[in-house]
Amino acid sequence: LLNGKDLDQLFNTLHKYHAIDAAVEVTLEANPDDLGEAYIKMLVDSPINRLSIGVQSFSDTDLLYMNRAHTAMEAERSLHQVQDAGFENLTIDLIYGTPTTSDDQWQKNLAKVFALNIPHISCYCLTVEPETALFHKIKTGSSKPVDEEQSARQFEQLMNLMEEHQFEHYEISNFAKDRKYSKHNTNYWRSESYLGLGPAAHSFNGHSRQWNINNNIKYMDAIGKGLLSFEKEELTPIQQYNEYVMTSMRTIWGCELKLMEKWSNDAFTIHFLKEVIPFIENGTVATNSKNYWLTQKGKLLADRISMELFINDVSVLG
Repeated sequence: LLNGKDLDQLFNTLHKYHAIDAAVEVTLEANPDDLGEAYIKMLVDSPINRLSIGVQSFSDTDLLYMNRAHTAMEAERSLHQVQDAGFENLTIDLIYGTPTTSDDQWQKNLAKVFALNIPHISCYCLTVEPETALFHKIKTGSSKPVDEEQSARQFEQLMNLMEEHQFEHYEISNFAKDRKYSKHNTNYWRSESYLGLGPAAHSFNGHSRQWNINNNIKYMDAIGKGLLSFEKEELTPIQQYNEYVMTSMRTIWGCELKLMEKWSNDAFTIHFLKEVIPFIENGTVATNSKNYWLTQKGKLLADRISMELFINDVSVLG
């Protein structure tokens, strides 16, 4: 939605106040219907070197169900156009588990990814948010609810097909070829610090999180007065531990015992090593004694496993 002048202003200001590495990953999110020929040409001449395109599906039936503005043909055409323009570092989003996405269609969607030689893909199960149009359709019976068995089955199909095509399942919803991981998102999952600029943007420095006001006008008014309107949360050691478990267990790197030790002496490690035993025994968690990560079987139960590893009561630490 940003034109060339907007992007120039953003990048000129960033470079004015921050020293930015020449090899930095600069990702622009876009929908296929945003990527016209003139816009793509403008992006080629900008600092942007990676595109994240919200394809969602290569089926018009799916796209109509999800109320998307583009068609399957437009999605495929936009991908060809950005590749022809020289963008090789691409990622696309796909959604599975919708009532309109049969197992056969889901495999066709993935086959299209392989045929187009897309190096990175993010796949998400359909979730129904309260107060959305889909929520009301399901509530009134005009649309089918999400089928959990279908979602689990299609997630397994996804993992198997990605492995067959040499994609690395480096995070629960993300797959990459040739280690083209998302540097931006990997920072989140590995508890690195990050700075968020703009309305509603979040920042994290390892022990506290802050988020800017979620209102454009109020944000700009505060900036005009030399102020920054934000809320801040200091994380307790237990919160830091729980968040680390939740994010790290979603990745191929898993939980590293040496990192847990920074939140206490050895209490967190003792708790983790005790609670993880049943999951190692049932084959949902694997380990090399230093790191612990989810197996393919465990990835179907990621949230439940993380919750079992959380510390919910300070008394467990003695």
